[in-house]
Amino acid sequence: MKTKSQTNALINETSPYLIQHAHNPVDWYPWESAVFEKAKNENKPIFLSIGYSTCHWCHVMAKESFEDREVADYLNKYFVSIKVDREERPDIDSVYMNVCQAMTGRGGWPLTIIMTPDQKPFFAGTYFPKYQSFGHPGLLKLLETVAGKWKSSPERLISDSEYITKTLTDSAKDEKNMKQPGTLPVTKAARYFERAFDSDYGGFGSAPKFPTPHNLMFLLRLYHTKNDKNALLMVEKTLAQMYRGGIFDHVGFGFSRYSTDSKWLVPHFEKMLYDNALLTIIYLETYAVTNNPLYKTVAEKTLTYINREMTSPDGGFYCAQDADSEGEEGKFYTFTIDEIKAVLGNEDGKRLCQRFSVTSQGSFEGKNILNLIDNAEYFKNDEKIEQMLSKLREYRDKRTTLHKDDKMLTAWNALMIVAFTKAFRILGQPSYLNSAVKALEFISTNLTDKKGELYISFRNGKAQGSGLLDDYAFLAWGYLELYESTYNIRYLSHCESLSKKILSRFADNDGGFYMNASAGEQLIIRPKEQYDGAMPSGNSVFAYCLIKLAYLTGEVFWQQQADLQLSFYYSRFEEQPFAHSFALIALMLSVFPTKEVVCAVNEDMFEKTVKTITQGFYPQTSFLVKTAANAGELEKLAPFTKNYALQQGQASAFYICENKSCQAPVNSLEGMLSHLK
Repeated sequence: MKTKSQTNALINETSPYLIQHAHNPVDWYPWESAVFEKAKNENKPIFLSIGYSTCHWCHVMAKESFEDREVADYLNKYFVSIKVDREERPDIDSVYMNVCQAMTGRGGWPLTIIMTPDQKPFFAGTYFPKYQSFGHPGLLKLLETVAGKWKSSPERLISDSEYITKTLTDSAKDEKNMKQPGTLPVTKAARYFERAFDSDYGGFGSAPKFPTPHNLMFLLRLYHTKNDKNALLMVEKTLAQMYRGGIFDHVGFGFSRYSTDSKWLVPHFEKMLYDNALLTIIYLETYAVTNNPLYKTVAEKTLTYINREMTSPDGGFYCAQDADSEGEEGKFYTFTIDEIKAVLGNEDGKRLCQRFSVTSQGSFEGKNILNLIDNAEYFKNDEKIEQMLSKLREYRDKRTTLHKDDKMLTAWNALMIVAFTKAFRILGQPSYLNSAVKALEFISTNLTDKKGELYISFRNGKAQGSGLLDDYAFLAWGYLELYESTYNIRYLSHCESLSKKILSRFADNDGGFYMNASAGEQLIIRPKEQYDGAMPSGNSVFAYCLIKLAYLTGEVFWQQQADLQLSFYYSRFEEQPFAHSFALIALMLSVFPTKEVVCAVNEDMFEKTVKTITQGFYPQTSFLVKTAANAGELEKLAPFTKNYALQQGQASAFYICENKSCQAPVNSLEGMLSHLK
């Protein structure tokens, strides 16, 4: 490995992932046009490696291969090597992950691509050790083979790359069946989740299990809309079991990325901001529906973790925490009985071990992941236990270090804004709203240019990357939630403004929205994501924003845009509706009964009205709150509200419309709530 004085071209980057590789003996370059020119001039293929700083197998491949002098010498002699942080450039990652999945039938990180100097791939894979091992081909042998072919018959590799690129391009251009979807995709998705549901431990399918909170958001809305009690059962079982398992950090709080087993016991230990944001949202929403204090507690603990460890002094949110400590996966998070008793004393230590299934055999490589899976009284408020966990957390923080990816991403920060806003909305604590607003100010100050355009990421005083669809769509959702939690008109105005930018910069005339803007960097194909994977896609979130804007503004324009976007999903809903669960939430607003309520109130009634409508769970209802002070601004966004007024002497009038039919106004909050229920 290079010494600290020996560096490559990544040393000037801001991404923690790229900086991790700045001292490799590999002559890495960032993704830049000059690098492709270098490859052309030197007639070398490009070795592209994509990963992220908290990825365990990225660390392993770096240690085995990229820190190895022999591998580095070969790469440096015969290839031009490029490193990409998938979190900073999800557009590049999307293009080449699609390549990998098409060529190999699977994907993941680290992602390994070998391609021509004009970015066209002819080889794709994931993790490679230096030498062949347990079915994994050796990287050194692979490089030798490719280098030999590039020298002897480059036209074959170039021809392969042209074919692969054309196939991807043609696939991206496939005509979609742009029809208006009905209710059937919702029914089909519900049946799929019922079949895949693990009735013993919650979640869907077998190991590995990912939280995928938007699947649960969909099911919660199915329960609310169709009174599907089985849907609620699946949500509650999954949320309870995830909390009981080791995927939830009982010592420091927050959730790991996924579980390697079906019980949610052994996680892949990295903690991602987006997972914790989305999980907070579903725990809060389920609390609003059931009033079960378990869900409130888990949401509060998760936000405590975010505030304590993932929030910058300026209010932005960091990306992730690593799975590895000192080169060992899970070392930071696991304990022995002796360690616990040394920290807490024999009696308290014994009590904590009994509660969290800590044994001499351990549950992970001879050590223990604290969990409540076998504890029948898994949810029991116990201040003494909480004090013990706090002591254990202090010990853990001093015992070993844990890498943190401290870059801040616009899209992920926006998801966290939604989570904190939901917490304020449902729990009523102003500190949560303050966190959301401060993060919004961080984005406005550090991740927005003078023209109002968004950047992708920020670190060490430097913003990077031209904003992608997810950045704009997730932030539009954040503004929407802020409006529906405060009824401050400027948030609705910002949501509409961002939505217009999305329409002008990301729209495809054939339907849907591209990941990168028309004026941005053009890759070999222009990716367009619909799949709701670990996170909802930008297309799905924007579908939701469009249909909500249609209801809130009453404008035909937004309804037309929403209809077009849902039609874009018709084929996907036909094929795999369960894989587009957040888009289904938008569809439900279109095909199932909805209500629109204009709350015309005087200033004295404003706060009481807002508190009443925000603390319930009304996913199929859209509220506007009109006062004398905001009437003018509201009418600009929602002209139809001009005629919704208070009669002389009235403190409130609630105008309720249902399924495009309006009723006589109700004059009391109680009457309005009665109608909603």
